[in-house]
Amino acid sequence: MTRFLGRLGGWCARRGRLVLALWVLAAVGLMGGSLVLGSPVSNDVSIPGTDAQRAHDLMKSGFGAGYDTGGTVQLLVYSPEGLLVEERRKKAVEDAIDRLRTMPHVVGVDTPYRRGGISSNLQIGLITVRMQGQDPAKLAETTQTLSKAADPARAAGLEVVAADSSTPADKEIKTGPSEIIGVVCALLVLVFAFGTLTAALVPIFTALVSVATGLGVIGLLGHVLDVPKQAGIMATMIGLGVGIDYALFLLSRHRKLLADGVPVHESVRRTVASSGGAVVFAGGTVIIALSALMLGGFPLLRTLGWITGISVVTAVLTSVTLVPALLGLLGHRINALRVPLLGRRGAAGSGWGALGAWVARRPWRVLIGSVVVLGALAAPALALKLGPLDEGYAAQDSPSRRAYELMASGFGPGSNGPMLVVAELPAPVKDAKAEPVRRLGDAVEAVDGVAHVAAAKLNGSHTAVLIQTISEYAPSDSRALDVVRAIRKIDVPGVRVHVGGEVAALADAASRMSERTPLVIGVVVLLSAMLLLFAFRAPIVAIKAALMNLVSLGAAFGALALVFSIGLGSRLVGMDPPVNSSYLQTIFFSVPIESYVPLMLFAVLFGLSMDYEVFLLTAVRQAFQRHGDNARAVAEGLGSTGRVITSAALIMVAVFVAFIAYPDPLVKTFGVGLAVAIAVDATLIRGFLVPATMVLLGRWNWWCPRWLDRVLPNLSVEGHEDDDAPAPAAEEARPVAPVGS
Repeated sequence: MTRFLGRLGGWCARRGRLVLALWVLAAVGLMGGSLVLGSPVSNDVSIPGTDAQRAHDLMKSGFGAGYDTGGTVQLLVYSPEGLLVEERRKKAVEDAIDRLRTMPHVVGVDTPYRRGGISSNLQIGLITVRMQGQDPAKLAETTQTLSKAADPARAAGLEVVAADSSTPADKEIKTGPSEIIGVVCALLVLVFAFGTLTAALVPIFTALVSVATGLGVIGLLGHVLDVPKQAGIMATMIGLGVGIDYALFLLSRHRKLLADGVPVHESVRRTVASSGGAVVFAGGTVIIALSALMLGGFPLLRTLGWITGISVVTAVLTSVTLVPALLGLLGHRINALRVPLLGRRGAAGSGWGALGAWVARRPWRVLIGSVVVLGALAAPALALKLGPLDEGYAAQDSPSRRAYELMASGFGPGSNGPMLVVAELPAPVKDAKAEPVRRLGDAVEAVDGVAHVAAAKLNGSHTAVLIQTISEYAPSDSRALDVVRAIRKIDVPGVRVHVGGEVAALADAASRMSERTPLVIGVVVLLSAMLLLFAFRAPIVAIKAALMNLVSLGAAFGALALVFSIGLGSRLVGMDPPVNSSYLQTIFFSVPIESYVPLMLFAVLFGLSMDYEVFLLTAVRQAFQRHGDNARAVAEGLGSTGRVITSAALIMVAVFVAFIAYPDPLVKTFGVGLAVAIAVDATLIRGFLVPATMVLLGRWNWWCPRWLDRVLPNLSVEGHEDDDAPAPAAEEARPVAPVGS
């Protein structure tokens, strides 16, 4: 593989203008196409084989408009200065309803002046708009249009807010300032690392081209596949991080070879053959980890995983093609635009080399100390609180948060997550007063925690019944899940009871995740270890690397629990507590974490952590093969890669921290988890724990049984066999300062 990559890098360096033009055309064409044609996204969170999914399928069997497609929009009307039943205000509300009835696809509008449509204080009313034939993918636009049609009520001094039944995790997440902040922070780190603006701009430009290409592909895929709304932001986060990092590794290697007098094109060839191989293997581990999410049993998670992987593929491709092209075009001008006072420190990595030597002299003490610190960081993970997110955790000034609070105030907290009880009857009945229907309604009403039960509604064939139920608890309250379970246990002879709705669906998702999590973790760890085994032909190193990555995950989950579950830092990341919270509640504002988030984080973090493992092990292996001294090889490997890995980690941390500024709780969760894990991985684990264990293992690091060595494919990731070869005379070699010199 290294020979192929070397030839590819050399070809791209010689034809830099062509490669650059092709990538720019691809990025502009794909991104432009997605902007012109649109980037459809899906809010499909179906989970085949679950009870909630069966309930949703039954609702399509003739219950009428609004139930077959979920086509309902609710508008909350609030009168801050009087009663809604006052004549002037009532007329304004009725005028708004008349306008709503004329809107496209609207087949019915329920007035708030009905039973259960107005709050007990007569100040909050609920208008329910039932629709048919609208595009479910354009629910947000439809809701805005309907809300605008209620302007007659606003003209009378009433507040009209659209209630949203989706969760914050379902929202379409727009890109914005966080990407710019992340890129600027990454540029600053690169300028400090290289000391020249030209060199710093190469990884930034490459990553932007990579992200644009990936987002263009994802956007166009939305026309033929169900693309989750979270796909774009996840692809941007991961794409920016790995795209800049991979280019950084290649550029660091190239500048070192130039400083050693190697001609430009030969330096590019050797760089792609060596560091390019490590990039391919590192990217492969990320893709393997994301692909394993298809075993999670959750279609949304599966699709989100492989679509996010597209950004990693484009990052690898641009690294081994576009970066060599740019390096070939720039030549020795890669060090142009030098920044004063930067990049003129001592030998690259000397501080890390000293740290490696210090660790090598006291491996046991370092190992024990590292384990204690990492254990303390991971300990809060025991308090990790999984659960559904509702609009009560949205931004304080957002319309969805305002609608949530009005709904809870007027109709009870459970009204924000109604439960849809759908039952299959043993035989067709005449009407909703039939014996099995009546017994079912009585049983649902008797369940502890049920606040309200609506009148039963039969489908067209009178073989199924729908009973909308409101619990006493908010959708994010764990007690709401207990109500779902209790309703599902109702036993009416011949009647099969199913429960749908947001709360039930999220409960089923959590159950499916808990069942499949061990399988996904096992597959990711096994496949990643096998890839490392192929790369280094060292089974102990492969197993140890997989275990080290799990350690960094523990620290990440500990940070998530501390910030969100315990609530110690939820305010710091921009989460707003409920209105009228006590002082203590504002300090310890606990936020649940969606059940699928830990599994998604595991896959992403495991792959990203393996990146640094591959680069460090490659350097240690090369040093060991040169002189056979294991402790010295560990120190040299850490010294040669420490500064580059630290710079790469700082870039990733900066990118991920920038995304914490997003108002969406899901993005905040990923930002915190990814940033903490990468920071811990690049410092405590790669700087102390990994070197200490490698020193203690000695030659066992690189032991491989003969029978295994014979059957393993030859997929060397190193490719440094010609690093010391004399430089060809075809091109003048001019010494150039290495990274940080």
